[in-house]
Amino acid sequence: MAGVMEGVDQRTKLVGENRFELLLFGLGDKQKFGINVFKVQEVIQCPPLTGVPKAHRFVRGIANMRGRTITIMDLAMAIGRKPISDIQNRFVIVTEYNRSTQGFLVSSVDRIVNMNWKDILPPPKGVGKNNYMTAVTKIENELVEIIDVEKVFAELTGIKIDVGAEATVSADEAKELRILVADDSLVARKQVKSTLDKVGLACDLAKNGREALEMLKKAVEGGKPITDTYDVVISDIEMPEMDGYTLTTEIRADERLRALPVMLHTSLSGTFNSNMVKKVGADKFVAKFDSQELSRELHTLLRERGLITANEQQLKAG
Repeated sequence: MAGVMEGVDQRTKLVGENRFELLLFGLGDKQKFGINVFKVQEVIQCPPLTGVPKAHRFVRGIANMRGRTITIMDLAMAIGRKPISDIQNRFVIVTEYNRSTQGFLVSSVDRIVNMNWKDILPPPKGVGKNNYMTAVTKIENELVEIIDVEKVFAELTGIKIDVGAEATVSADEAKELRILVADDSLVARKQVKSTLDKVGLACDLAKNGREALEMLKKAVEGGKPITDTYDVVISDIEMPEMDGYTLTTEIRADERLRALPVMLHTSLSGTFNSNMVKKVGADKFVAKFDSQELSRELHTLLRERGLITANEQQLKAG
């Protein structure tokens, strides 16, 4: 399985071109699943696991890997399927999400395929809110499900929404502001909206970059300035149909939209992303998910753009 990850550094160059590579894997039946290679550190045979008392139901144990202790989650159990059996003959996909490294126990690992985000589609209508799909695609006429990892983590960690008083916006200033949030994960959209609610800011929600771009273009129809409708865009990076890097590039290429501040908010992390933020012209990069950091960075961005003034808590701290 080590060979499947060879050349991963080269694959990161696809990001920013609305392309990426998908690692295909199975969870015990014929259904195929996928995960973005850029989030994968390595794929290994499942190592010996040590049980953890009172661990979450889908945590199968912890593993010591080159001096690191990594939590191993049964991805089949996490999305409501039967537990993976015969784990010593199964595989672990070691990933970096939301500022942490963890392993996903899977039944099998297939191959890596080169994809365009426009070929990654939202889940079919009618699947219900309890499903774990964030997107779907077809490869060789087979349906591939892309799992909403944000939802898995929310169930595992029970993320709380909290913002400091220094990040709140006064009612007078807030009534003039509106944020556009783009994220393909229902759970992530709810987390960002809950954070903005506590900050005191109104927002509209889009399910992907293409939908967000359509909303922005509609807002400037008839020559209206974009600031009449939106003041900041907060966008995920990985999204079906159009990723956050491409969305930012499109915003900067449109003279009606280019002055709009863009904050990229993603479970991807690392130096590569910081470089991409500068390349596409985004204003800030915030790794998921820390409501205090998100609210603080948004408050800073609004102040830098002259959209709000410093509040009393910030003046005292200064």
